[in-house]
Amino acid sequence: MDATRRMRDGGNEPAMTNGRLNPWTGELASPEEEASYRAYSTPEVLRRARVLCILSAFVNTGLTLSEFRIADPAIFRFAISARGLAILAALACFLILRRVTTFAQAERVLVTGLMATAVSAAALITVGNEVGLVAMLLIPTVYYLVVPISFRWVVTCGIVCTLLTVGSYLLFPPKPQLAFSIIFAAATLNVFLVTVLSQHNRHGRQEWAAMQSEREARKIQLQSQHLLERTFAAVPIPLVISEIESGRLVRYNEAGIRYFGGEPATFGVTRAQQAYERAEDRAEFMRLLRRDGRVTNFEARLRIGSGEVRTVLLAGAISELDGNPTVVSAIVDITERREAEEKIRHAATHDALTGLMNRGAFQGLLDKVQHQTSTSSGTVVLLMVDLDSLKEVNDTFGHDAGDALLVETARRLRHLAGDLGPVARLGGDEFVILLSGQKSSAAALDLAETILRDFRQPFMLGERTFASRASIGIAACPRPDYGPGELLKDADLALYAAKNQGRNRAVLYAPSMRDAVMQRVLLRRELSAAVQADAIFPYYQPKFSLVTGQIVGLEALMRWRQGDGVIVPPAKFMSAFDDTELAILMGDSMLRQIARDMQGWLAEGLAFGRVAFNVAPAQFTHPRLAKHLLGIMWDAEVEPRHFEVEITETVFLGRDSEHVAPILDALYAAGVRMALDDFGTGYAALTHLKQLPIDGVKIDRSFVSDLESDPYDSAIVCAVIELGRNLGLSVVAEGVETLTQARFLRERGCEFAQGFFYAHPMPAEAVRALLLEETGETAARRLAALQH
Repeated sequence: MDATRRMRDGGNEPAMTNGRLNPWTGELASPEEEASYRAYSTPEVLRRARVLCILSAFVNTGLTLSEFRIADPAIFRFAISARGLAILAALACFLILRRVTTFAQAERVLVTGLMATAVSAAALITVGNEVGLVAMLLIPTVYYLVVPISFRWVVTCGIVCTLLTVGSYLLFPPKPQLAFSIIFAAATLNVFLVTVLSQHNRHGRQEWAAMQSEREARKIQLQSQHLLERTFAAVPIPLVISEIESGRLVRYNEAGIRYFGGEPATFGVTRAQQAYERAEDRAEFMRLLRRDGRVTNFEARLRIGSGEVRTVLLAGAISELDGNPTVVSAIVDITERREAEEKIRHAATHDALTGLMNRGAFQGLLDKVQHQTSTSSGTVVLLMVDLDSLKEVNDTFGHDAGDALLVETARRLRHLAGDLGPVARLGGDEFVILLSGQKSSAAALDLAETILRDFRQPFMLGERTFASRASIGIAACPRPDYGPGELLKDADLALYAAKNQGRNRAVLYAPSMRDAVMQRVLLRRELSAAVQADAIFPYYQPKFSLVTGQIVGLEALMRWRQGDGVIVPPAKFMSAFDDTELAILMGDSMLRQIARDMQGWLAEGLAFGRVAFNVAPAQFTHPRLAKHLLGIMWDAEVEPRHFEVEITETVFLGRDSEHVAPILDALYAAGVRMALDDFGTGYAALTHLKQLPIDGVKIDRSFVSDLESDPYDSAIVCAVIELGRNLGLSVVAEGVETLTQARFLRERGCEFAQGFFYAHPMPAEAVRALLLEETGETAARRLAALQH
């Protein structure tokens, strides 16, 4: 309507210009659009056409009365007939137009009526009617300006009417100058009227186009509003509309009502800020909205109808409703997602079994605490706790019991640590407690003693009750710039010292412990070089039969020839066997030299029984140990049946017998015999004798050395001999140093012995000489010594 008003007031034209209008006629250039305009204007056209017909009939009736002044009867009759024709044509058109419904039909009726009127007017002019000149000018004007038909028919009718009236007037020519003036005036009038008609058509259609555009815009707006209303109601995301200034809730969709558990007003929430758990979230949301006009992915916590607080992402935009500025907010609930993320974060930073922090999370916390403590008073102290009995529980009761022990240990440590500091599980059976802000290590030592006392209390696992032990290493941060990794290493060294000192105790870190570590590192470096230089080699100690006096085998013992020629026994470098790689290298070097020595003895036809060699626990980490050892034997062309493997009972610590058994089975199947060394020291269960392919046991020298004076040792020795006899195992007594010990063992049924009483460990050359000297007489002399 504003566009129409501007058009009427002579203001700027609407957007539709000559590009859509015929420049000559002012009609719409598009036939479809012109047809639409005519269809739109048809009711008005019919109304105006009917009015025009009535006025024409009324005017002609009035003019008929003036014809009675004509004196000439012939002219009177002619004039009356012409008037009657015009009146009849007008009335006929009126009656027909009452039935007409389309623009084209109305146009045909009007054109016919106009032509009849023009003919009537022209006839009247020929009889010298005094109004002829007026009719000649007025009728075309009416045709152009009043008749509501198409441009071409208006112009056609106007020109035809002008030609008829002007031609009729000139049948009785006036002065030549007047005739020319009349023709010129008629032509000028037609040109002017055509121009006016074109402009009138243009304005009429522009106004119509403006109204159509406005109507279409209004229709689109209504459709859009309806679509928005339907979308607002149907969208599954909770939507809320609130006033910007007051926060008053204006509208919410069905999803919003469901989300809040009902209309917010029913549980006292009438303003948006009332739904926020924290007022500062609402303030920040509105600040961003006013600054940018819209907000996306704004995280907040909202309180719904049940009182539950949910975590949501908000998106908002400024809008307008009923003339008031509002905020349209969309709510996406991410509570479950945040909970899932928290579970993932917790799983990444906590131990799944105990719920304690894991190593990665603890190291991050330790770094943070050390940084904070460096700027304040006090220091950081670590307690590293290691269970001494987890292996026994796993072996005896199974891994479920072991897991239960770890869970109970975690619970106790959390309880005992209390507010002193957090507890973490570093892995396996190792835990750590972090104490910060400590003036000294006294609190840590007190806590350690409390832990040790508590762990002496029985642990309940179902119906089983047993005691657990722990070793604890304590380390305090010596200076602010000390790294967390170094502090953990210090605590680990202290723990290592606690284990070496007999376990079930707490040890405070001392710098000398790090020196001991450096010594072990140096030792391992030297031993690695010794392996490369073949400075790791075997000495051999013979085994003798207490029944026949003969040599029945040899035990290969490792030796290290240092650079100065000093030969060092393995007791001096036992810590090197904790290094898996070095243990494998030394073991391989030993076996290759043993195999070479055996190849030489066999080539000379010397009888030496089986040669036993030790396999360290670290060597069992080799993925294909059995195949690897057998390969070394075959490379030296010595059959496996000439070898015996001695394993200590510690091989079962830290790994299941299921891991060791396949290796031993493969060696046994190839002909290698098995012996359990240092039997009776208390690490292995007797079930291993049943489960593993063991041929014999060796009584540890600690029991043999005092069997003459210690009744407990003699009882243990006798028990092992009896056990071996009943299980069909050979029994070898180690460390036999006196005749009395040898006689005691023989009398109790022990079959074999080795020790200084018979022979000290010797190099391969001495073994060869011993074997060459071995005869039946030497064996008889040994046996006779036992019988006297």
